Amino acid sequence: MCPLLLTGLHACGDLSVTMLRAFLESKEVKAVVSIGCCYNLLSEEEDNALSGFPISRGVTSMGLHLGRNSRDLACQSADRWKIMEKDASLHNFELHAFRAAFQMLLSRHFPETLTGSPTIGRQGKALRRQQQSSKINGLATNGFSCKPDSTSGKDVPIDTCSLFKKFSQSGLHRLNLNQYHNIDFAGIWKEAEPFVGLIGPYWSLRAALGPVLETLILLDRLLFLQEQGDSVEAVMLPIFNPNISPRNVALIAKKI
Repeated sequence: MCPLLLTGLHACGDLSVTMLRAFLESKEVKAVVSIGCCYNLLSEEEDNALSGFPISRGVTSMGLHLGRNSRDLACQSADRWKIMEKDASLHNFELHAFRAAFQMLLSRHFPETLTGSPTIGRQGKALRRQQQSSKINGLATNGFSCKPDSTSGKDVPIDTCSLFKKFSQSGLHRLNLNQYHNIDFAGIWKEAEPFVGLIGPYWSLRAALGPVLETLILLDRLLFLQEQGDSVEAVMLPIFNPNISPRNVALIAKKI
């Protein structure tokens, strides 16, 4: 049988780690090129020898545990912010503000749901389309003019509040939480709104740690290959422009 090269372009989560193990275990596979992705989906069970992190003896001996938040953070890429337009950047921060306010909503009305670390997926593109549509139809105003909410009587910005309500209703629907008719969406957003200006600076500082955590995950994989001794030669190289592809580092190894 011909020798095989195992390749993975942005192999998601544990798939990248599975590729490295398959490379070592299969006699037919002589080389591997692995570019990982979705570190947030890595498994991290302490008692599971097949978990996605850590996999090297060196990192395992240090007793490091990332946790979900750190794995999520490893996916961040500040490099892409350089090529984003101002409106797109501000929209991303707005989405983070919506997510924070949505967590307040869950904490007050569905506290039992939070214990399971729920996820509502990405709603940014859909929300951006709704926002653009509302501007085209003249529903949004430049100054975010206010009107009283029909349930609370509070004055809130029409555009931002309506978007938060749509965001929250979509999130609740994805979590199969459909009993939300008595929730004061405007009141929750009104309470969260004074802190919206802190989202950008906080998220920027937080995202600055992303490359550090990604490097830790990648070095763990490189060390795993190097621990195999003289039978494997392994290197780690950046091969893409990070502005185009944030996950731009490839692990390249061959059997000697």
